[in-house]
Amino acid sequence: MYICFSETSKSRQQSRILKGINVLINNGWLMYRPFLEHLENSLSQRFDLTKRSIPEGLECNISERGRNPATIQSWCYECDDLRKARYTYIDAGKSAQIFNSVIYPGHQYDLPLLGIDFLSFGSVKNLIVMDFQPLFQDAAYQQKYIAPLQVLHDKYPDLSQNLEMKFYDANQYFSKYLLFAKTDPETVKTRVLEAFKDYLQLYWEMMAAATPNTDPTAMARVAKAQRDYDQYSAERDPASGLFSSYFGHDWSERFLYGFLFEDAVPLTVSASK
Repeated sequence: MYICFSETSKSRQQSRILKGINVLINNGWLMYRPFLEHLENSLSQRFDLTKRSIPEGLECNISERGRNPATIQSWCYECDDLRKARYTYIDAGKSAQIFNSVIYPGHQYDLPLLGIDFLSFGSVKNLIVMDFQPLFQDAAYQQKYIAPLQVLHDKYPDLSQNLEMKFYDANQYFSKYLLFAKTDPETVKTRVLEAFKDYLQLYWEMMAAATPNTDPTAMARVAKAQRDYDQYSAERDPASGLFSSYFGHDWSERFLYGFLFEDAVPLTVSASK
């Protein structure tokens, strides 16, 4: 069982803390814990992070719906180079284990976003998605930021299965070197974890080599591209239905537009303008 503790009570717990904010207390098994811990360690070693606020009520939630209670926990940080580094874990025991993250560079960088989505439903349905998500599609951009991924993509052909995208346009906000596969729990623990570490390392190397461009016009162009990404993703993210099934429609909508894709405008709001 996982329990969300408040900031005041967590210091009294004799459990391991994952990063000094509201946490999931693990009395059992987390399939993607090694991924979460590696991401946290990788971020903290490279950046002087500041906790980025999460709207009240969205950082943690517990659902008693369904056969297995579900807990959702989110973390969010920022620094000079990263406008937003967010990640979320959903634990519903053996029935569902989900780890999602998006890294948004600061607007002075036109780097792709780093997108991670690992979903496991029981032992037979394990879906992994990992990519440098391009903000622009022109040839120069693709050569600069996407072409370097080919070496890693070729290293993991078993994790690039050319699956059909049911909710997204594969030519928009996805690269041709996307890792997208259905796999098994053993492969998640080995090949997927290895690929995750490799993609993350390359992303940090790319960011370290990038030259910030503080020209207001260039930054505005990146800011708009990131807003467009949020809008596109919020309107199509199939996880919205999953969130609703566990935590209700109202909370799901707040989580989608208030945290995951906070620069998106709900369709009902945009239609009324």
